[in-house]
Amino acid sequence: MTKQALLIIDLQNDYFPSGLYPLWNTEQTLSNIKSAIALAQQNDVPVIHIQHISDPALGLAPFFNEGTEGAAIHPEILNAAPDAEVVIKRFADSFEQTRLEAVLSELQVEELLVCGMMTQNCVTHTAISKAAEKYQVSILADCCTTVDEMLHNIALNAVSTRVTLQPHAVALT
Repeated sequence: MTKQALLIIDLQNDYFPSGLYPLWNTEQTLSNIKSAIALAQQNDVPVIHIQHISDPALGLAPFFNEGTEGAAIHPEILNAAPDAEVVIKRFADSFEQTRLEAVLSELQVEELLVCGMMTQNCVTHTAISKAAEKYQVSILADCCTTVDEMLHNIALNAVSTRVTLQPHAVALT
């Protein structure tokens, strides 16, 4: 059986209603990801949190500034997977200048189950990263969101020729 890992990208407070850049459908996405985490844990699939922190050398960013409450991973996600590895990134591609590849190699992962925020940016850039080509990659379509439903659907359609799209309940069984 293929060794999977669940990558949860940018489930950070700034994307929720009280944050600096709230997205569409965050509560349903949060609920679906918590369900995906539970299924991953039942099936011994490692969970990896990926957290975007804006580069302080570039000055103050619109959101995800280091040390702010908005940059913190959503508490419900941390509570669901408190022992999961956290990989910090500064680019849309979660592999770019991070230790993600080393973490996946150590875990002997062959298949990536990608979810998170924002669909058209960090989720798709990670899924189609040059570094991701050696993995079987699926995006958990019901565990992603972005600014609005149309952009979410456009992004999923655009990436559908390169990766598998599936609901979390199918991918984690």
